[in-house]
Amino acid sequence: MVGAVALVAGGGVIVAAQLAAAMMFLQFAIGAVNDIVDAPADSGRVPPKPIPAGLVTMGEARGIAALSAAMGLAIPPQVGLVTLVLGLLVLAVGAAYDLFAKGTPWSWLPFAVGIPILPVYGWLGATGSLPPSFAILIPMAMLAGAALAVANARADLAADLASGTQSVATRLGAERSWWAGTALMSAAVGLGLVGLVGARGDTASWVVVMAGVGLLAVGLALGLGERESRRRAWEVQAVGAAIAAIGWVWGMTPGA
Repeated sequence: MVGAVALVAGGGVIVAAQLAAAMMFLQFAIGAVNDIVDAPADSGRVPPKPIPAGLVTMGEARGIAALSAAMGLAIPPQVGLVTLVLGLLVLAVGAAYDLFAKGTPWSWLPFAVGIPILPVYGWLGATGSLPPSFAILIPMAMLAGAALAVANARADLAADLASGTQSVATRLGAERSWWAGTALMSAAVGLGLVGLVGARGDTASWVVVMAGVGLLAVGLALGLGERESRRRAWEVQAVGAAIAAIGWVWGMTPGA
C-alpha cells in the first residue's frame, strides 16, 4: 500500500519501491519482536513457529529485529527528520502492540493509530508534504484500522476464550464485536464516499474504491460464520481496505 500511495503522489517507481521496501523491513522488525514475545506461548503450536521449533534462536531473532529496524529507517529516498520520525513511530506502535496491547481489550488501539501512518508515510516520503485531503483520509484510516483490529480479534475468538486471553472480541462477545467492527468500517466507508464525491474523483478511482468496498462487504459477511470463516473474514477485509484506500487516495488528491 505504501508503494502504491507513493506512485499516486507522483514519486516514481524507484521512490515507491524504496518506500515499500522500507516499510517491509519495519514490519519485519515488528514481526520478529512479536515472535520473541510469543515464543513461550507458541511452544507446541502446530505448525511450529521458528523460535520454539529451534530454527531461530532468541539472539538471532533479536538481531533480525534490530537489523530490519535499521534498514527500514535507512532506506527511504528522502531520509530526513519527517521520514525518520514516522519510521520510529511505526516501530513504537508495533512494539506497543507486541509488548502491551496484544491479548488485551486495547488491542485495537495500535491498529487505529498505526494504519493511518501508512498512507502518510507513502505520500510524505514521495513529496515531502501532505495535501488537504488527508484531513479526511487520516480519520478514515483510524476508523478502518480499529475495525480491522476487531476483525483480527474475532478471528482468534475461540482460541482466546479457551485460553482465557482477553481481547476486544472476548470482552464484547461474538455478536456485539461483529456489530462494532461493522459500524466502524461503515463509518470509514461513508466518510470516504462523501470525501470522494466532494473531490469529484474520476471514474478509475471510483472503480478501485468500489472493488475494495465490495471485498469489505464480503469480509463482513464472512465474519458472521464460525472460526475458519472469521479468519477468512479478517483477511478479506484487510485486502479490501488496502485496495479501497488506494482508490481513495487517488480520487481525493486530483492533480497530485
